[in-house]
Amino acid sequence: MITGNTRLFGIVADPVDQVRTPQVLNRLFEQRGHDAVLVPFHVGADGLPRIFEAFRQIRNLGGFIVTVPHKVEALALCDEIEDAARAIGAVNTIRREPDGRLVGGMFDGIGFVAGLKARGHDPAGRRVLLLGAGGAAAAIAHALALAGVGSLTIANRTLSKAREMAERIAASAPGVRVEAGVADPSGYDMVVNATSLGMRPDDPLPLDVATLSSGTLVAEIIMKPEMTALLGQAQARGCPVHLGRHMLEEQAALMAGFMAGGPGASR
Repeated sequence: MITGNTRLFGIVADPVDQVRTPQVLNRLFEQRGHDAVLVPFHVGADGLPRIFEAFRQIRNLGGFIVTVPHKVEALALCDEIEDAARAIGAVNTIRREPDGRLVGGMFDGIGFVAGLKARGHDPAGRRVLLLGAGGAAAAIAHALALAGVGSLTIANRTLSKAREMAERIAASAPGVRVEAGVADPSGYDMVVNATSLGMRPDDPLPLDVATLSSGTLVAEIIMKPEMTALLGQAQARGCPVHLGRHMLEEQAALMAGFMAGGPGASR
């Protein structure tokens, strides 16, 4: 039951109907006996600065999560940034301090890698093709590099963004070969779709599935639909697949702890 003592949390997205964080976090709050609730907020890019300012004024707000398409823009709106989020160039979880300051962290990458490992897909030594160059893609690239992948190729519709991200990730993980490339999965052990393509029924596929080898692991970060067109067609070709919800499942406790004032687990 929500009362005047209930601690408030939120998730900000555009669109917002696809998010699965409220179900996961509210279940976690209930299991832990916390008097807290997380609700979705549908906010467009033009309203993002105003919602940040409004959140600074809400004294019973513990924090909030930002997702597509706000992770990069949200970084500049925070008052303080965790080290890893600064290196990645994006945030996905923000804590409101008692004085109203907003502190940003990033957990997509460590959550994604933890999800892979929990299901027997250790990325160490693997040749990885990452599709996308947004906030989630940057976090995943950073975490994959730190996990010791054999090589990482970043493909994006705007090649300059892929190159910029590759240079930034390579600087933080000098022992890993990181480069920009094209969305051709030939010769890769793992393909990660970190774009938003697949959220809508009429979205094009992010790559040509005919070029997938049957042994290539195909991973998503999209939560809804759970079985995207890419995963469905990859599975039909004999590829092992990895669902988007696994990333959220592994990072949920980290995000909740960060918003509750715990140590900066994203450092």
